[in-house]
Amino acid sequence: MAVNRIRTPCIGVCSTVFGDTVCRGCRRFSHEVVDWNAYSDEQKTIVWQRLDLLLCQVVDNYFVVTDADRLAAQMDFQNLRCQTQLSPQGWVPELLKAAGKQQIPYDRFGLRALPPARGLTPRQLYEQISAECHALSQAHYDRSYARPVTLVAELTEHAAREKGLL
Repeated sequence: MAVNRIRTPCIGVCSTVFGDTVCRGCRRFSHEVVDWNAYSDEQKTIVWQRLDLLLCQVVDNYFVVTDADRLAAQMDFQNLRCQTQLSPQGWVPELLKAAGKQQIPYDRFGLRALPPARGLTPRQLYEQISAECHALSQAHYDRSYARPVTLVAELTEHAAREKGLL
């Protein structure tokens, strides 16, 4: 068994089995979920990088990580998972999810809440961040995978019309 094995982003809340093209749990595309075990380490790393960039983009709208070491230490103390493939911003949703409605002294966790986060419970923030991450991931999937199929169909239909076949 490889010691440096790249872990799956799966959090056990897979919605691709219900037909979603983007998993609502880990935000991987359905084909990435299905093919994960066949991916090379390089392919897995690329998926993790995309997920990290997505999380950073969204979390940065709500928080500034002022002390990543403090955040990691507090996450460890609270027995919360820090995915090593993610930037510290990627750990924030796990913290928010675990806190639920309980307020968090963000400064003790090396975080500074930005105005959009103020007045919301950690659970509300978790749900909002998750929804935004899913929407961005779905848009990325649609742009990268769904749209080319649609364009091919449109081009084929256009060519058929020009030839008088339709």
